[in-house]
Amino acid sequence: MGRGHMPIGRRERAKQAKRERIMTAARELFAERGVSGVTTQQIAHRADVAIGTLYLYASTKAELLIMVQNEKFAAAIDAGLAAANAAAGQGALEPVIALIRPVVECLREHIENGRTYLHELVFGDPTEPYRQAGLALAGRLEDGVTSSLTRDAHIGAADAATLARVITAIIHISTTATVYLHRSDEAVLADIRDQIHATLAPHHRAE
Repeated sequence: MGRGHMPIGRRERAKQAKRERIMTAARELFAERGVSGVTTQQIAHRADVAIGTLYLYASTKAELLIMVQNEKFAAAIDAGLAAANAAAGQGALEPVIALIRPVVECLREHIENGRTYLHELVFGDPTEPYRQAGLALAGRLEDGVTSSLTRDAHIGAADAATLARVITAIIHISTTATVYLHRSDEAVLADIRDQIHATLAPHHRAE
């Protein structure tokens, strides 16, 4: 008789429950106070775990933030990809804007947290597992932009990949630069739209 899938043991269930409590506590506190206003001790206290236990799941506050933001980032990318598919056939610009809108809104939901998250992904240790997951999500976003662009007959595959890197750089600067912090999401998205339009324009000049 085959064993099939073994049920999760009590110890593993306890570990999963602790991780979920830590994630919930970190998510709530970061939303309430911003990353700079929260300590790991406060997260441990709200999660009802010892600080040493918390460090078994994430060794720094930055890693806790990345854990939380990765979930939000992944959901935003999923929503954007679905919107981009729905906008297919409307040229190059509209699907890309549809794709990035949920991402920009996600990063600006709590501006300090979004800025810190992107900074940690770009400048932190890329071998750290949570950063690896975040960088993989960033790659998924870039691949989504590339796919949207390659549907346009005027843009070849190589150009699409290069343009996607330019567009993701535009998103990064527009959502993190201090000079843009006071702007609304719609103002930031409008500015991003203008920049992407200018970037794509050479590929649509009349021959």
